Amino acid sequence: MKGIKLSDLCKELDLEIIKKSSDFDEVFITNAQVNRPGIQLAGFYEQFPFKRLQIIGKTENVYLNSMDNSMRYERVRGILSYKIPCLIFSHNQEINEEIIDLADYYDRTLLRSARSTTRLISKIDDKLEYVLSEEISMHAGLMEIYGVGVLIIGKSSVGKSETALDLIIRGHRLVADDVVEVRKLERGLMGQAPKNIRHFLEIRGIGILDIQRLYGVGSVKSQTEIDMVIALEQWDDDKEYDRLGIDDEYTEILGVKVNQITVPVKPGRNVAMIVEVAVRNFRQRSFGYNAALELNKRLIADMQNESQS
Repeated sequence: MKGIKLSDLCKELDLEIIKKSSDFDEVFITNAQVNRPGIQLAGFYEQFPFKRLQIIGKTENVYLNSMDNSMRYERVRGILSYKIPCLIFSHNQEINEEIIDLADYYDRTLLRSARSTTRLISKIDDKLEYVLSEEISMHAGLMEIYGVGVLIIGKSSVGKSETALDLIIRGHRLVADDVVEVRKLERGLMGQAPKNIRHFLEIRGIGILDIQRLYGVGSVKSQTEIDMVIALEQWDDDKEYDRLGIDDEYTEILGVKVNQITVPVKPGRNVAMIVEVAVRNFRQRSFGYNAALELNKRLIADMQNESQS
């Protein structure tokens, strides 16, 4: 089952631990949603999503403090009596001793964050969406070129790593070589390298290269969205390659359609330069300009003028 340990989430989001439950190190978060228990503080517990992370923002805390002691005790007790993963207070809010005592009695975890409620929820959402997302591993390379995430695919020995190295020398950034972990997020596909091979690149005849040490921290990136795919393949004299680029080609990854360009490889071709131009052209198309269509319009206009003269 996909998820993240509560202890790891605390470290990554810099959450202050006020009170640990006895099973703190075993609590595993598998629900991507959070809950602000305002309606529960009003005494309504039907359909209470208690398996989610529970967050007390400023509004909830002001409401709590407006109650008399006995009512506040009962409402907090009502929430903590459920087996919630934890109760998080945002804005570094002060937590009443009676709440800490109730958390101790019911063996629940209390946490606190310096972030605002909205910012905290956004951070939690991003992290949980990532760890719970659908993912695959692909034999490919991944580069960021002119701010565009480019997945470079092709058979072994077609020149993916050599192309990546040439692009790095040209000032672009390596994300992954040989193996790319691809995750499907709401905003699209995100790719990164496995941790143990991150920032390393293999060149046949030389061996393993540490790109960050060779070219500096600006030459690498930990992850990037995948905006387009470049498919490298050995040049085939019997194959008719696209020479106009009017029609878009797509490939599907985890159910997401991604623009793909096939680049034939043969000795003497500067593949890195072609990839750069392909990315520039992709960006132009993204802004609504297609050079092939523009040329086609001009040719049609010229033929129409000739037929009228």
